[in-house]
Parts: sequence; structure tokens; C-alpha cells
Amino acid sequence: MDLFTQGLLGASMAQSGAKHEETRMATGIGFFAGIIADADILIQSENDPLLNIEFHRHFTHSLFFIPIGALIAAALAWLFIRKRLTFKRIYLFALLGYCLSGVLDALTSYGTHLFWPISDSRLSLNMISVIDPVFTLILLIAVIVAVRKYSRTAARAGLLVAGLYLSFGWMQLQRAEGVAETLAAERGHAVERLLAKPTLGNLVLWRSIYQSDGWLYVDALRIGPFSDAQVYPGGKIALFDMARDMPDLSASSVLAEDIRRFTHFSDGLVALWPERPEILIDVRYSNLPMTLSPLWGIEMDTTQPDRHAQYSLYRDGSNETRQTFIALLMGRDLETNH
Repeated sequence: MDLFTQGLLGASMAQSGAKHEETRMATGIGFFAGIIADADILIQSENDPLLNIEFHRHFTHSLFFIPIGALIAAALAWLFIRKRLTFKRIYLFALLGYCLSGVLDALTSYGTHLFWPISDSRLSLNMISVIDPVFTLILLIAVIVAVRKYSRTAARAGLLVAGLYLSFGWMQLQRAEGVAETLAAERGHAVERLLAKPTLGNLVLWRSIYQSDGWLYVDALRIGPFSDAQVYPGGKIALFDMARDMPDLSASSVLAEDIRRFTHFSDGLVALWPERPEILIDVRYSNLPMTLSPLWGIEMDTTQPDRHAQYSLYRDGSNETRQTFIALLMGRDLETNH
């Protein structure tokens, strides 16, 4: 998730294990440890545009890296507060703050390499968006109360409520997947793979993608907590096949390897953008949940197969897009909205 929320989770975890007089020190250490895993975003290369997305939320988020990550956080914190806490206590708070960084990211739609090096698969459980203000607010209130009252009970209560909210996200996911399966059956499609993921900042509006007979079908689903689901039909796009779509591209070329790397990052859900067929897009993400307009992709020049593909963002922050998103979130008829 976002850095601030990661820090709050780390602070809450550290507070939950602190003594009364250690609460404020534990808060700072836990917050710092909670965000340090995302230092992997600094891994970049001017010569290799895909290096950053390949290593962001990678080994630093692995369960097996937790003791090492906590040790790094503790060592850095020790330099500043060694006269106030023993290294043993600093490490404990750093360990508590760091231990759920990768787990929280695995619960999002973006995912992380939680079991590296045993597995190089990116785990995405799709229970919560990468930014969720409700989840963040729960943790923020708990951290503030714990600091003001010197109370680890407040921190533990906040963690419990945050866990309940994640459970609600899991239930919403089950409902969204059920609606998507029903929709595919009504269309007469045999589902080979199905993905449902929450849109940014909420657990009500979902994007569903399912694969059938070489095509990816995209729809928006509004899963109200106390109402029937609403479906906003989307489009379809052909699943990318390198042998079919780029038969002349050498499998050993730099470009072919970049395509394989981007496909792995995108969990195999990639396609050529019909509007710009030189761009391979990640179908999991779009500016609106029922469209095929991508958030990101790689630009490929097949005339220069030994040059790296260029990673590009295509975010649309226009007022029209925002208004359409709000209309979907509120369950309005799009024709009426326009």
C-alpha cells in the first residue's frame, strides 16, 4: 500500500508490544521500519526501464527477508536513540514494524514477492486497493490514541478493527467473483481464468477480468454492502501471444525478454492496445474499471529488437474520467450522468 499506511501499520504493530513508557519511541521505530521495505523503489536503471517495476515489492517484501529488514531498520534507529533504548528493544519494535509490510502489499491488487526466493510468483490477493482511506483512517486514529494515552490496548484495538475491515474486503471479493462468474455464464463463456480487484480507494467498485477462448473480457461491478450488484459491461481484447502477434521477433532478443518480464509482472494478463498496437498493456489496470484504456504499458519498436522496451504511464486525470468514476461508485446510470 502507500507509504503512509505502511508506516501506520508498522507503528501500530510496534505500539502493541511496547511498555507504557516506550510507546512513543516504539511508534517512531515501527513507523520507520514499516516503510523501509519500500526502499526497493530506488532500484532503477537508465539503461533498463523495466528494472524498477521488476524489483519494486520484491525481495525486501519477502517473509524470509523480515529479520534482515528489521535488523537494518534497528541499526539505523540505534544510531539516533541508543541512549534511550537497548538495541534488543529497538530490534523488537523494528521487527514488529517490519513484519507485515510484505503481507499488507500481498493483500492488494498490486501484490508482492512474498515467498521469494522459494517462489518468484507475485502474490496478489485483491482484498484491498493500494490506497484505501478507510483502512488508513482506522490505523491513524489508533496510532494517535495510543500515543496520547500511552496505551498499547488502543493499538491492538486498531489492529483488530483494521483486520475486520480486511475481512470485509475478502467478503466483497467473493461477491465480485461470483457476479463475474454469473456474468460469464450468461454470455455462454467458458472461464479459463478470472480476476476481480477493487478500484482505487474503495471496496464497492470492482474491475473484473476473465479469460475465455483467447480473449480477455473486462467489466465494472458495483458491489454495494447492502444492495444487489450492478454490472457496467465493458469491452474485450485479444490476449497477447508472442508467436502469433510477433512471429518475426527473435525469442533471444532484448525486446522479447522485456516482453516476457512485463508479462510476468502483469500476471500474464497482457494485450496489444488496439489504439496503439505498438504498446503492450497490463489489462489488470485501467483509468476506468470497464474500459481498456491502460494505466501503463511498454512501447515496443520491433525494428530495433536489441533495444529495451520503454515503460510508460497513461493516467487520465481529466474531469470527465473523475465524474464517470464517481457515477460508477454511486451506482448511477452512466447515460443519465452524461
